[in-house]
Amino acid sequence: MLPTTQTLSAFKGTSQRLFVAPSPAEKPFVAHSTIEINSPRYFYTCAVGGAMACGLTHYALTPVDMLKCRMQVSKGLYKGIFDGFKQVSAKEGLKGLYLGGAPTLLGYSMQGMGKYGFYEYFKYLYASLAGEETAAKYKTTLFLSASASAEFIADILLCPMEALKVKMQTSTTPFATSFLGGIRKINAAEGINGFYKGLAPLWLRQIPYTMVKFATFEKTVETIYKHLLSKPKDQYSKTEQLGVTFGAGYFAGIFCAIVSHPADTLVSKLNNVAKAEGESTGALAVRILKDLGFTGVWAGLGPRIFMIGTLTALQWFIYDSFKVQTGLPTTGGAAAPKKE
Repeated sequence: MLPTTQTLSAFKGTSQRLFVAPSPAEKPFVAHSTIEINSPRYFYTCAVGGAMACGLTHYALTPVDMLKCRMQVSKGLYKGIFDGFKQVSAKEGLKGLYLGGAPTLLGYSMQGMGKYGFYEYFKYLYASLAGEETAAKYKTTLFLSASASAEFIADILLCPMEALKVKMQTSTTPFATSFLGGIRKINAAEGINGFYKGLAPLWLRQIPYTMVKFATFEKTVETIYKHLLSKPKDQYSKTEQLGVTFGAGYFAGIFCAIVSHPADTLVSKLNNVAKAEGESTGALAVRILKDLGFTGVWAGLGPRIFMIGTLTALQWFIYDSFKVQTGLPTTGGAAAPKKE
């Protein structure tokens, strides 16, 4: 599912500046920071950047996410995403479009903190364990394993807020009048299981998604600098380097949406369908998948491609912009300095 170098290189003949707007007034950006690469402070900084990147972008796209969840849970509710916007705006206004915004902001900020912070940590850890030569030879494997490990932790942080968000967005009657009211209602009805019954499907959705997101992004950035542009990375300005970040992020987002969509549909249904007496979460998941069928698990894919493509591009852009402001290099395209 990951793009090959040949796929990306096919664009070379179109323009060497395909993703980058020229900015002759800007000087080349060479990273220089008091933060030592691969130090604890570096990992904390990346975690803060990740929290900003994921929390802000997911909150901004709450209306698209809300409509996507409703379309997954109730087929035929809207003719399409634009019809959904029209109906919700007319009936509920801006407040209706941002239903579930609070758990979205909190949950995805926590997830972003774990996703990006632990990704950088595991990338360093696994490279150290493998050795420099092996890590360089199997870079894609390194990206995949580090991102999978990071997302495993990040989803534990996200899951309670994801459960509340989905219930608020997909209930046919208002689920709760407030954020805290929603938490109390889930806890009273289902206890701790109510917050974590969607964890396994969340891992099935998010771990492949994040593996594709990080590995495709890193590979795309590397390919752009190697094959589509004419100079080394450090000879481009901040704006140009961040332009590469945004373009590679959007490209990665399209792959992410497709790979993770069936599990995303399952998560939406799991948080909105009651278990039969004595039924396990696994049995409920199997029952839902049988009811949905092959075409049902792909419901809402169009809005999700738009959402995830935009989301992923903006996340990488915000994350790298934050790193640049601290004097750190943008992600990918060149080997990071070693920690002595």
